[in-house]
Parts: sequence; structure tokens; C-alpha cells
Amino acid sequence: MESYTTDIAGLIIVKPDVHGDHRGWFMESYTRPKFEQLGITCDFVQDNHSYSAQKGVIRGLHFQLNPMAQNKLIRCTRGGIRDVVVDLRKSSPTYKQWVGVDLTAENKAMFFIPAGFAHGFVTLTEDVEIQYKVDNVYSPEHDRSIRYDDPEISIDWNIENPVLSDKDRNAPLLKDSDANF
Repeated sequence: MESYTTDIAGLIIVKPDVHGDHRGWFMESYTRPKFEQLGITCDFVQDNHSYSAQKGVIRGLHFQLNPMAQNKLIRCTRGGIRDVVVDLRKSSPTYKQWVGVDLTAENKAMFFIPAGFAHGFVTLTEDVEIQYKVDNVYSPEHDRSIRYDDPEISIDWNIENPVLSDKDRNAPLLKDSDANF
């Protein structure tokens, strides 16, 4: 297993060992001792699975407030996404900065996102499935969003007319958010 860091502290890209032959392939998508060696020591308590039928769907930017904030381990198991995170930690030197990572069924990369980040993605293909682990259960009263096109953050989604939910289309700007990191 290989891992890479980004320009923002705490974000880790994980490339698992994939063993293949004429029959197909095998990989361990999660093994606690191996992830602990990378510094990922979360006690994951919930697995989520998301499907998007169309190319150009943006989901996000989502997060949960403290004390229900979530560490996430994201992977794409069908199609491809550009996974995007925004640092919402007010004391961080990278506050309001964002990072995008391409996750595809082919590259099998995973993206670890610690609590204190807003998370979203845009689908790069049709028929996309992502699966992710979180270390806190979903809490509707702590669930928050910020606008995908907040000019203060200026994410380059590389898409002109995204497919959005009403929740994401009507999300507040970061300056109007009650993010508590």
C-alpha cells in the first residue's frame, strides 16, 4: 500500500495493493493495522454507498458540525469522480483552501478526509458509485452544506451546468455558515 499527502495537512491519498491475474483482481480496501501505520486511526462506524446516474452531478459541499463531525475514507467503485474538499478549520494556515483528487474504479485510489473539511464531488462519467466509511453516524441536526460555487473558495469543478439537488443549489455561502471547526 502506498500513500501520498496533499498541500493541505491531514489529507491522505491511499493506493492499495492490487493483485491481478487472468481471472481479475483482488485488493484489501480496508485493513485497520495498515491504515493505522498511515496515521488513520479512526473507528469507522458507518459505511455509505452513493450512486449518480449522470455525468456532471455535483454532490456537496457537505459536512457535519462538532461534536458529530466525521472523518471519511472515500473510494469510487464504478466510473469516476473528482473528489473535492475545503479546509474549514479556522485556525489552519490552509483555511478556505481546496484540494481535488480524481478517484476512479480503475485507479482504485482512496481519499482520507479528516473532520473539519467540507466534502463534495463531481461525476466524471455516467453510472458512478462511491463508497465511504465515516467515524460518526449521520446526524440530521448537525448536517450542513456550503455552496459548491462559493466565490470566496473558487473551486474549479471544470463543469458549466452541473446537475444539483435543491439542498446543494440553495446551500449558504461559507461566510453565512455556522461551521464550528
